[in-house]
Amino acid sequence: MNPRVTVIGLGYVGLPTAALLASRGMAVQGVDSNAEVRATLAAGRIHITEAAVEALLERALRAGHFTVHAEPPPADVFIIAVPTPLGPGQAPLLDHVWDATRALAPALRPGNLVLLESTSPIGTTARVGALLRELRPGLTDLAIAYGPERVLPGRILTELVENDRVAGGLTHEATRRAQAFYRLFVRGEVVGTDAATAEMVKLSENAFRDVNIAFANELSLIAARHGLDAWRVIELANRHPRVNILRPGPGVGGHCIAVDPWFLAHGAPQAARLIPAARAVDAAKRAAVLEEASALCTAGERVICLGLAFKADVGDLRESPALDIATELARRHPGQVVVVEPHLPAAPAGLPAPLLPLDQALAGPGALLVLTDHAAFRRIRPEQRAGRRILDTRGLFRDEEDM
Repeated sequence: MNPRVTVIGLGYVGLPTAALLASRGMAVQGVDSNAEVRATLAAGRIHITEAAVEALLERALRAGHFTVHAEPPPADVFIIAVPTPLGPGQAPLLDHVWDATRALAPALRPGNLVLLESTSPIGTTARVGALLRELRPGLTDLAIAYGPERVLPGRILTELVENDRVAGGLTHEATRRAQAFYRLFVRGEVVGTDAATAEMVKLSENAFRDVNIAFANELSLIAARHGLDAWRVIELANRHPRVNILRPGPGVGGHCIAVDPWFLAHGAPQAARLIPAARAVDAAKRAAVLEEASALCTAGERVICLGLAFKADVGDLRESPALDIATELARRHPGQVVVVEPHLPAAPAGLPAPLLPLDQALAGPGALLVLTDHAAFRRIRPEQRAGRRILDTRGLFRDEEDM
């Protein structure tokens, strides 16, 4: 028999998870504190840039498998998938986690499973357990575990199913029950461990990518000083059987890679040396790209910024270096900057530059500043690039140039 599931937080992780579970015939109760989000979802529309989710949501609503609520109703399984942003001093802000925990406490029944999926500092799941014991002291047989997602925007539904999953409980029984739940819809392996280990695993995965990309970006800054092609250097270095350097860019973005490393560093500041250094390299690369583009504007050039999203072929602007660079460039040089972002219907609030269709932007003069490697930009014809200065932070046109 399928469990009844309450998902608290209907954002980039919670909503796809809820839609997926509902598509498997589970009765899913979605909870979000934002009335506008609730109204949008109840109408069968979504508020995130993950198109495949909308079709699942519509079918789930028609079948009666998905309902939307302001407060958590009783269930067999509770999933906490609320935001965990950074606050002052790069400290994790866990207010949404505590609010969600307090909100679900009255709905708990003996034997319930509570899963924290929000990216969290080490020890957060234990604190959730302690808070629930304080709020419901007479409640026994609760299973509390941490089950971090490993998904990529644009492929969230696929990766929720196909990727391996780590499930870490506060007790062995909680781990076993968390594994059993995830195996209802995960085809990858569901590996059991304790909660603190699962929390550190999640943070380590994204910190590793941040450090690796920072190394690639540092190589790109060094290569530029010597007039060398950083992508060629990395390509040849990666022919070594034990080397796998990632690609450089204008900086890293998204909620995970740009944020999670700070969760690790904040928990052990005296031991964390490499992580803050990687974050500093990221800031330096963003600044270097901005200064090089600004120099073109100072010389009288119009600059066409290609991309605002943090990664290719999505409209996700969270922590996007492309958005930050384009915004600051336009502030410094009013009237000299235009922006192209084919995955957004309108310019984001606060962007002091016009958002134009690609063909319209290319119809006039201007240097090209490649900030996101969207497929649409790969189709820019050589004659459309001819005679233009090109600052290609993504190596978008390298393959063609090397032919």
